[in-house]
Amino acid sequence: MVIRPIEAADFDQVWPIIRDVVQAQETYAFDPDMDRETAWKIWVELPRATFVAEQGGQILGTYYIKANAAGPGNHVCNCGYMTAPAARGQGIAGRLCAHSLDVARQLGFSAMQFNSVVSTNEVAVALWQKHGFAIVGTLPKAYRHARHGLVDCHVMFRGLDV
Repeated sequence: MVIRPIEAADFDQVWPIIRDVVQAQETYAFDPDMDRETAWKIWVELPRATFVAEQGGQILGTYYIKANAAGPGNHVCNCGYMTAPAARGQGIAGRLCAHSLDVARQLGFSAMQFNSVVSTNEVAVALWQKHGFAIVGTLPKAYRHARHGLVDCHVMFRGLDV
């Protein structure tokens, strides 16, 4: 598997991953009716960088990295990760996270923050904790989960020791 910067042609495989994750309304607070053009803008144009995990021409996962805030808060980055359904449970998200931590350091960020990790996404919470993130706050009933109704979201943070 190779993790590399996204190319425009990759979006043919990335878009269905984004669409399906967003429509499930279980992990991301994006409009479930998001179209491809909006997804491209959010996932590829606006972030500082976007990467894909690819093997044999198949996109297994993707992530973006961007400043979490502007001005005096721009030393903290934020990332979003998505894995193709067929690739889940194979360690792809963990490899993307490790890669993003290295990229964040290279880009000069001193910390990484996840603003809204849905509490029912226990696999992600555990994975981020494995990679050194701590839950620094919990937002009560901040997410309308498609199956569970109103659930909490965690703010997760880690320094990058730059």
